[in-house]
Amino acid sequence: MIKNTVNKFSKALIGIALITGALLVPAKADDKKPDPTGTYLWTTPSRTGGPDHTNTLILKLDGAKLTGKILSPRRGGPINITDIDNAKINGARISFSAVRSFPTITFTNYYYGTLTNNDIVGKIVSQRDGQTQTRHWDAKKQGVTD
Repeated sequence: MIKNTVNKFSKALIGIALITGALLVPAKADDKKPDPTGTYLWTTPSRTGGPDHTNTLILKLDGAKLTGKILSPRRGGPINITDIDNAKINGARISFSAVRSFPTITFTNYYYGTLTNNDIVGKIVSQRDGQTQTRHWDAKKQGVTD
């Protein structure tokens, strides 16, 4: 009788342990947040009818702080390097702004996207000649395989 009681008690403990473990595993999976750290590329069409421009975004997530730089080509000149500002990540959503200055104009682009697999898909919003312009944004993470 004692052996039978110990057996039932052992089985009950094993059952409780399995159920507890099953309940804890999804909680750990939900704790994993997307890490946008890396280098992303996207193209934008030329406004003058020339070849598309390839832009580079370098992001780094350190704890809760997101930082980065945008590297974009200049017409016939060196690469323009711009620090990103107001960078935020909330789950898979990411946003930041970038102020670009040229001799005759300064403007701010606002980037809004969602981390999806190894891409950031969203939109870029800016002002030009008093008009709000919105462009599709699909930045592909480099150095990863699907």
